[in-house]
Amino acid sequence: MSTILDQINSRKKEEVAERKKQRSEAEILAGLSEVDACRGFERALRNKITDGKAGVIAEIKKASPSKGIIRPDFHPAEIARSYEEGGAACLSVLTDKDFFQGGEDFLVQARAATSLPVIRKDFLIDTYQIAEARSLGADCVLLIVASLDQHQLIDLHACARALTMDVLIEVHDAQELDLALKIDDAILGINNRNLHNFETNLQTSVDLLSNIPEGPLVVTESGIHSSEDVQKMLNAGIQAFLVGEAFMRAEDPGAELQRLFNRA
Repeated sequence: MSTILDQINSRKKEEVAERKKQRSEAEILAGLSEVDACRGFERALRNKITDGKAGVIAEIKKASPSKGIIRPDFHPAEIARSYEEGGAACLSVLTDKDFFQGGEDFLVQARAATSLPVIRKDFLIDTYQIAEARSLGADCVLLIVASLDQHQLIDLHACARALTMDVLIEVHDAQELDLALKIDDAILGINNRNLHNFETNLQTSVDLLSNIPEGPLVVTESGIHSSEDVQKMLNAGIQAFLVGEAFMRAEDPGAELQRLFNRA
């Protein structure tokens, strides 16, 4: 039986093929000289941590396959400004349309409204999407190990770094982590949500952290809903967080960020 991730990846292959017919990768690359320089995604996270604060990647997300509409009143630029005022280090913007009701314009709007670095949050399986991300102004891209084989992971990472973007490599089990650790010069994200059934368990981050050597910046993703959740991760030694739903359900996302991360 196919999982949600299988369905998303299948659709992504169709989507990339459709887009290549409209505009080639070479055309996208040719226009990148007009795009603003990257803002330094990993650097922004590390600077927050050095200042004794949590490095928070605050997510702009309207909906998800498991929860449906999360924020009906959805204005990316306003949300981005609220996050910046609330102390976020970086922004994450969902650009997948079919499953998360996201869009590329949301990333453009959010980045233009703040000085924060932005990651394109999507299911990237082709270098075409990496080039596309940079053309939108993305400062970082997400690579999900569960969606890629080792050769794809290496190629997409190399492509992103060649375009001066940072890379967040996401894992959710020990086998995926082993593959991710073969890649130098990347941020490691531990997703507490199993992308095959969308169940979350914060213990995933705690358990996998012990297998990660000193050096890479580690981000815990998904399932952070309370100050107790934040403290559990801090106690485990994780200082960077990607949080979306908890903020998106709050009337003032930036104020909720401050409430959860009282060190921010």
